[in-house]
Amino acid sequence: MADVNTASAAFLATIPSPDQGVWHIGPVPIRAYALCIIAGIIVAIWLGERRWVNRGGTKGTVIDVAVFAVPFGLVGGRLYHVITDNQLYFGEGKNPINALKIWDGGLGIWGAIALGAVGALIACRRRGIPLPAMADALAPGIVIAQAIGRLGNYFNQELYGAHTDLPWGLEIYQRYNPTNPDDFLNGIAIGHVPLPDSPVHPTFLYELIWNLGVALLIIWADKKFRLGHGRVFALYVAGYTAGRFWIEMMRTDTANHILGLRVNVWTSILLFVAAVAYFVLAAKRGPREAPETLWSKDVPREEASPEPSEEHADVAAAPDTVRDSAADKATEDPKPEAEK
Repeated sequence: MADVNTASAAFLATIPSPDQGVWHIGPVPIRAYALCIIAGIIVAIWLGERRWVNRGGTKGTVIDVAVFAVPFGLVGGRLYHVITDNQLYFGEGKNPINALKIWDGGLGIWGAIALGAVGALIACRRRGIPLPAMADALAPGIVIAQAIGRLGNYFNQELYGAHTDLPWGLEIYQRYNPTNPDDFLNGIAIGHVPLPDSPVHPTFLYELIWNLGVALLIIWADKKFRLGHGRVFALYVAGYTAGRFWIEMMRTDTANHILGLRVNVWTSILLFVAAVAYFVLAAKRGPREAPETLWSKDVPREEASPEPSEEHADVAAAPDTVRDSAADKATEDPKPEAEK
């Protein structure tokens, strides 16, 4: 009885996996991975819009940018995944058509960021606004979206680490798909039969928590130091890659290696160095972009200048000439006219 109780207590101390990641409404599959990606995009747009308007930018600009950036990013994320994990789709016994099945999972964040930036650049040029400022507004939302997206990996029961006896180990179960025995992704766990390595390190959870921490860090740093010219985005890249480096080293899923390290580990190292260098060099560009530079060229100024937040009211409330005039007046003799 003692052994049974001990085993039961150990089981309760672990994190159970969902029984399935795909549900069907008639013939239509509802995939948790896709829902998490969509939820992340919505949060990123919502938060980015708030931050953009608070900086003095035109309302609705972030949504316009997202129309270009999101589809570009999804294509870029899939391309990066297929290129860096090409052995999953090409070669003997593989079906290249599976490379197009984005709904089965597999998005590389750096491909999404790279090609998404191309889409954002197109939109920013059409609007006549600086891309670095837009990137700064979007950065916290992007990393929060990544955290939400990791929940999709949890439902897909993928991208976990090695076996662990820690209390927060993740239980992973054998899933069964009667229509296709080799398709575990669309299967259902029956009887909670654990896989041989279970429980494992929940690397999806490690990255989720790390990403939320990065979001808090860059929001705080931006508010305190009034960062601009892409420095918030650079801080996001540096913070995210610092965590991705050690988390990637814990993962046990199939990946290509260069000099003994996973490709994404090398990517994290290179991008961390590049982000830190940009963060330092961009400081020479001076203070944060003025609110008037964020107004869309195709919107009248009276419509483009929203009510500034308290954080930006001292900067955005009046044109430069008015602010300078007020500053000069403040330095004059403070006596009332009757005493002069």
